[in-house]
Amino acid sequence: MPVATPQLLHLLTIVLPALPFAGFLALAVASRRIAGILAIALTGIGLILSIGLALSLSKQPITLLANWAILSGVSFPISLRVDALAAMMLILVHFVALLVQIYSISYLHDEPKLRRYFAYLQLFIGSMLGIVMAGNLLVMYAFWELVGLASYLLIGFYAERQAASKAAMKAFLMNRVGDIGFLLGIFLTYYYFHTLDFEILSLKGASAIAPTVLGLCLFMGCVGKSAQFPLLTWLPDAMEGPTPVSALLHAATMVAAGIFLLARIHPLLSPDALVVIALIGTITAVWGGYSALFQMDIKKVLAFSTVSQLGLMVAAMGTGNVSGAMFHLLTHAFFKAGLFLSVGAVIHAVHTQDMRHMGGLRKTLSTTFIGYTICSAALAGLPFLSGFLSKEVILGEAFAWASDQRSKLAYFVPVLLLLSSGLTALYMARQWRLIFFGDYRNKDIPLTQAHEPDWFMRGPVILLAIFSIGLWFSINPLSAHGSWFFQILPITEEASFWWLAPISIGLVLVGGWVGFRMPEPHTNSVFVQISISYGFLDVVYKYIVISPTHRLASLLSRADRRVIDGLVNGAGISTVVLAHLTRVVDRLGVDGLVNGIAWLAGRLGRMTRSVQNGQVQSYITAAVVGLLLVLWWIL
Repeated sequence: MPVATPQLLHLLTIVLPALPFAGFLALAVASRRIAGILAIALTGIGLILSIGLALSLSKQPITLLANWAILSGVSFPISLRVDALAAMMLILVHFVALLVQIYSISYLHDEPKLRRYFAYLQLFIGSMLGIVMAGNLLVMYAFWELVGLASYLLIGFYAERQAASKAAMKAFLMNRVGDIGFLLGIFLTYYYFHTLDFEILSLKGASAIAPTVLGLCLFMGCVGKSAQFPLLTWLPDAMEGPTPVSALLHAATMVAAGIFLLARIHPLLSPDALVVIALIGTITAVWGGYSALFQMDIKKVLAFSTVSQLGLMVAAMGTGNVSGAMFHLLTHAFFKAGLFLSVGAVIHAVHTQDMRHMGGLRKTLSTTFIGYTICSAALAGLPFLSGFLSKEVILGEAFAWASDQRSKLAYFVPVLLLLSSGLTALYMARQWRLIFFGDYRNKDIPLTQAHEPDWFMRGPVILLAIFSIGLWFSINPLSAHGSWFFQILPITEEASFWWLAPISIGLVLVGGWVGFRMPEPHTNSVFVQISISYGFLDVVYKYIVISPTHRLASLLSRADRRVIDGLVNGAGISTVVLAHLTRVVDRLGVDGLVNGIAWLAGRLGRMTRSVQNGQVQSYITAAVVGLLLVLWWIL
């Protein structure tokens, strides 16, 4: 392949994020008939350009800089950067987004707001590409917020449904909590290093570890966006959006943004910050896995599965295994997108998300059954599939990390991560059984009416299932260390434990057998309630955040009505009364005095005028009276 010129590479770097934003604007005026075709064409072009850019990429990253603002003599540039990690993410985002949009053509063919749907998708894709290609923290934060806006629009796409509106608002607010910490981390980064550029930060971070508080503030962005403990309850509620949106959000875009952020800032993270990150990731992996165990909503099982897998990736970052976490992000994107699109086909066939109203669909939805089985087996971590390879890399490095720690308590991290792998197999086998095995339990839709979707929906599922096979990532089905992926992102050290793979496979098989065979427990059981209610996290938030906030708002409202409004109203009434009193004084006092003087002057004038009547008798009388008065006054 001929080597691309630097000018062409720079042009591609600009065009790639610009395409979806141009699509967003074009779809605002395009007709409904061509909306899907236009969106697919733009994403397909973006995928081709991403592949070309990746193949032309040299060892040195592509960097573009343009001055944006100068404050107090300090320049804050718009910076775009494409290295091997960004190139991989560009291909992944475009590929999954393309399949989701093809799938949406059939899934939402009767949707009256189809043009708006594809416009929101283009905005979302463009925002995610901006995060991937950001060259500094400031640019990343700008696109970070755009992703939050686009996800709000997509989750709340069915705005006429109250549950969708609440879910969108919940996602938006919980992400803002994490974003506040992220923004504080950006301020601290500039305070300590006088730069926000990733390339410079990676060099400075390697020589001078940043303070722990800085790393944890930046990590807060990941906690919100990637649904880590305790900000994880927004993700299952986000299932109120269209099912293809769920596939896009949960596979390689929004929730992956937090993992990508950790990969970029990893050199800045102090050892103490990494320990906290490993613990948060481990708690999330177990918490999410158990929350998925007894869910009845088919999409919520996969949502909590995503939470659990994200926790696994974050724990890998905490143990220093950046390459392993990104490898699992890559494999997870394929089988999780395949699972969500398979679930969409099931919902499309039976018109319900409640697994209690499914069952016996493996023959009716045979293609979906095959795709779902492969993707769920990859998620569970069965050998020869991609999930097994990426999980083994994470678990092996986690045990190596624990052996290097001073405390034996560090082994809780890899042990709990290993147990969460068995838990994944348990809830996926249970879901597999409830959907495809046993008797058909839907009384509203007869089994004869349930049917496979067209190839616009089946094709992406099969393609994603094929890419969930381990052979695409490593020739060795039981080890990923020779994978092409680690030629792109080299792993720090190759940890190998001969006993790890057999134990992991054993846990998966046992968990799968138990999940497939166990009877459904009573819903009143405390263990079931803990799972269904997300570990009562929302209840905790209600009592320690929501209820106190409502009480404070109510108190402030009453204070406003009774005190502030009372003072304002009292001042108003007093002003009105004073105005009336002033009016009375003015009318009776000031106006009365003036009018009295005028009346007296008039009266005197009339008296004086009466004397001047032209009669001699009057003049003599007046003179005599005057003379008498003068004599009286003198005497």
